[in-house]
Amino acid sequence: MTDADHSILSHVEKLVNEEHQLLERGQLQSNESMRLAALQSELDQCWDLLRQRRALREFGRDAAEAQVRDADVVKKYRG
Repeated sequence: MTDADHSILSHVEKLVNEEHQLLERGQLQSNESMRLAALQSELDQCWDLLRQRRALREFGRDAAEAQVRDADVVKKYRG
């Protein structure tokens, strides 16, 4: 795993911590609900980026070729 991967995972950890803090509150205000949705979207993008990087390395390509995909694109990947 590269420094870039570790940096992305560190960012994921921060997002997950904030997500958990919001979820622990139970009833959320409108702005908190919007923040939660934004966090979840950004998490999806981060996980997608890490999967892209892993796939590129697996096939002998440069992981730096991976790019953050639009949230709407990544959202369609979820089941």
